[in-house]
Amino acid sequence: MSSPSSSIVTSGSVLKWLRTLLLPYRWQVVGAIAALLVASAAWLILGQGIKIAVDRGLIEDNADILNRAVVGVLIITTVASVATYARFYLMTWLGERISADIRLSVYTHLLTLPPSFFARQRTGEVISRFTSDTAVLQTVVGMSLSMAIRSTITFVGALTLMVFTSPTLTFCVLLAVPAVLIPIRILAPQVRRYAKQSQDTLANLGAHIDQSLHEISTVQAFNAQATEVRLFTSGVNEVMNAAQKRIHYRSMLIGLIMLLSIGAIVVIAWFGARQVFSQEMTVGELSAFLFYAIMAGGSIATISEVIGEVQRGVGASERLLELLATESSIEEGLAHRQVNQHTPPSISIENVHFSYPDARPLFTDLTLHIAAGEKVALVGASGAGKTTLFQLLMRFYDIQQGQICLDHEPITSQTLDSLRAHIAIVTQEPVVFAGTVMENIRYGRPNASNDDVKRAARSAFAHEFIDELDAGYHTQLGERGVRLSGGQKQRIAIARALLANRPILLLDEATSALDARSEKMVQEALNKLMQGRTTIIIAHRLATVRHVDRIVVMDRGCVINTGKHDELMENDALYREYAELQLLS
Repeated sequence: MSSPSSSIVTSGSVLKWLRTLLLPYRWQVVGAIAALLVASAAWLILGQGIKIAVDRGLIEDNADILNRAVVGVLIITTVASVATYARFYLMTWLGERISADIRLSVYTHLLTLPPSFFARQRTGEVISRFTSDTAVLQTVVGMSLSMAIRSTITFVGALTLMVFTSPTLTFCVLLAVPAVLIPIRILAPQVRRYAKQSQDTLANLGAHIDQSLHEISTVQAFNAQATEVRLFTSGVNEVMNAAQKRIHYRSMLIGLIMLLSIGAIVVIAWFGARQVFSQEMTVGELSAFLFYAIMAGGSIATISEVIGEVQRGVGASERLLELLATESSIEEGLAHRQVNQHTPPSISIENVHFSYPDARPLFTDLTLHIAAGEKVALVGASGAGKTTLFQLLMRFYDIQQGQICLDHEPITSQTLDSLRAHIAIVTQEPVVFAGTVMENIRYGRPNASNDDVKRAARSAFAHEFIDELDAGYHTQLGERGVRLSGGQKQRIAIARALLANRPILLLDEATSALDARSEKMVQEALNKLMQGRTTIIIAHRLATVRHVDRIVVMDRGCVINTGKHDELMENDALYREYAELQLLS
């Protein structure tokens, strides 16, 4: 979805964006506008019914005309009410539909952004844009927009009929209009400014909630509840202060509009009464004129309220449009490389230079070649660049110099989908989603059959414990797989990788934190998983490095040595030190 740059977001650009969103639902929009026109016209015609009822029925003492006028007024009121129902229903539906479309567009776009974006942006703040900001826009589309259009039509129609009723009194009304518009001009920008500030502070509060609840075990373990409550209280006060300023200016805007509008109507009613006394107009004409004047004044008051909502909508839109305007730092390649599960590719890392944003260089002239089907273990101290190498292979980040190739084809020339379709990854902290066992294993291959899922689970030594769960493969695992142990989560992640059946395997080995029985099962599952695949393992245990074809020793972003375990123990002091500290511990 295209969107205007957040730096030039105005009420006009937001309305243009909303018009683009409404285009697919043009017939619902047409129906809502038609209902709005019918309702507005009916209420305007009602003034003429009042005029006839007063002048020709009440004043002339004609009961028959009065009765017919009352029936006419009731019919007009019924038509207006039915049209109001249609308008309200259609506009509210459109508000819900547009809100859903915006959420879908923003979510779809966010999934294309690299992890570097989420390293800078707090998840809670992004979630706030999905909830509170889209809710504001839903109100703008579903309520405020239709009220603004209805009030504008009503004002123009009432003004036109006022001219026909009494040009003199209409001239007096027009003199009062600029006085009513002055507060709108002065105060509306302030409402918008503090509306955006209110949304920003609310987003910060959401980010704090997300962080503290996500890490609730750590919060409680360190008895930090009081600290978190104090920080949250400070955030709540910031939200309240920003909201208080927005409410202040919006209330002042509404109050001034009401004061000026009603004051003008009172003065005009007094002037009109004097014209009735001098027989320049009838009581019915004055009644109709005051009816229209009240409608016009009410329309201006409604517009002043709607302007406040629209300004809130503009503030919310700025934040949503910022997300939609954020471009991925990873540029897609054009080549679509076909996946061949039976022929794993070679991996070449040639003269790679890389540094994270605002950090010192991690890799300088890194070169590493991995043959097709080879099993390579990466060992080294924390910070050596092992995990970063995985991220570069997946193109979560792009290198500054050099190239990374699959079968001598640069990964930058391939589409991200086709590149990542070659790679399965099992991380040290396995990811389990809040869904069923079946959904979790099937995550990398959604169209897999139930039998395929169970075969993968058996190969990962997971079928036995899954079968013992309350609902077997249909058991809900809770948020982040809270119902499973570490070893069970790991075997679910391995089953997922087995089912995905991809020719490159990246393993951040996770057996170091497991008990002996779980470690043995996970290791056997990993051995099955590695068969027939080009595999890179971040190794933490001796059992892993003994079974690989080659060990690569890394230190501070450089390849120091390569070889088998026994060879490296003899001729590499750094490897021997690392092995004694970690691999053999």
